[in-house]
Amino acid sequence: MAAPPNVPLAERLRPATLDEVIGQQHLLGAGRPLRAALETGRVHSMILWGPPGVGKTTLARLLAHVVDARFIVLSAVLAGVKDIREAVDSARSEAQLGRRTLVFVDEVHRFNKAQQDAFLPHVESGLFTFIGATTENPSFEVNSALLSRATVHVLKALDDADLGRLLDRARAELQAPPMTAAAQARLVAHADGDARRLLNAYESLVELAGPVAELDEPALERTLGELLRRYDKGGDQFYDSISALHKAVRGSDPDAALYWLARMLDGGADPRYLARRVLRMASEDIGLADPRALRIALDACEVYERLGSPEGELAIAEAVVYLAVAAKSNAVYVAWNAVRAAVKADGSRPVPERLRNAPTRLMKQLGAGQGYRYAHDEPGAFAAGETYLPDGVPQRHFYEPQPRGLELRIGERLAELRSLNRAAKPSS
Repeated sequence: MAAPPNVPLAERLRPATLDEVIGQQHLLGAGRPLRAALETGRVHSMILWGPPGVGKTTLARLLAHVVDARFIVLSAVLAGVKDIREAVDSARSEAQLGRRTLVFVDEVHRFNKAQQDAFLPHVESGLFTFIGATTENPSFEVNSALLSRATVHVLKALDDADLGRLLDRARAELQAPPMTAAAQARLVAHADGDARRLLNAYESLVELAGPVAELDEPALERTLGELLRRYDKGGDQFYDSISALHKAVRGSDPDAALYWLARMLDGGADPRYLARRVLRMASEDIGLADPRALRIALDACEVYERLGSPEGELAIAEAVVYLAVAAKSNAVYVAWNAVRAAVKADGSRPVPERLRNAPTRLMKQLGAGQGYRYAHDEPGAFAAGETYLPDGVPQRHFYEPQPRGLELRIGERLAELRSLNRAAKPSS
């Protein structure tokens, strides 16, 4: 029976069986964990972690269908403790009838600790199977107690071939005219691995294009307008643009930095990706010349997560301007690369006895900690002449502050300490 015309295309094409699922073969292929759960009916509590539009809700529905379980959906954006309590009561009623319940929590990372904890006793007792869906890293966003009782399955964004197969199904469902290869490539790039985004855009394209013999790029641009990416994620133009943004910040040009930021956002770049790149700029190009830059970049990331687009983009722009006008230093970046290379080339050396911890009597008897000079007991809280590298490693200055911003003062302090070290060496 045909679905009602007012049902969105994405819902009409939602897979009803395992064989209809596109993508996620690392989980659904022969012998893979979710495939085994679906085939055996042994469904366990789990967290489905992945970007939007990759099938998290679909997989949860399939799992409930396979084990003939009551499927209860909670949205962490809208639900509260009262809704959780009602789900628990419903699961008890189903259990009395001998039927299982699967509770699916969408965007579980938005639940606070108390809300997440409310599931624990019921997951442990087996009253219901818990499945949480999240786009955020569950290691940071899901309580460790709940996380320890659920298996984390990582879902991947659909690749171009997957999205192409999905378009074939959509074309058949809508009985739409053919699409040129160039138009399909741009539409797939616009979807960026998100099946729901692809189907919503394609449905709008077919409806607004009208009776045409072929869906081409001009039709795509007319119907999708500003929603259409001006470059493909991963293409040369994308990386050239982020390179230009980074170089404008490094070059202390706030106007050019804002221009490239706006170009990328206008072209469809993910603001979260841009926020992560701003964090990299703060640590690589500003460093300790202005430590506030990293905090401001982190704040911009958090503001965007709270506000989303377009309001949150202003916080990213503010961070970009601050970084552009801040004092610049790559001294920590250079030092970190140099010390990593030195450690790799030198291999492992034992920690000197004087620097070892001695929490037990035996370790003290073995010499751990003997000869250590406690800096706070020394003049100026500095043990002049002491060395903290492994024995046999020549003293080397990896970190050389730049004479700019706060690093100007750091450099002066380091010069003073190194002078004290040199003066103390002959007598130590």
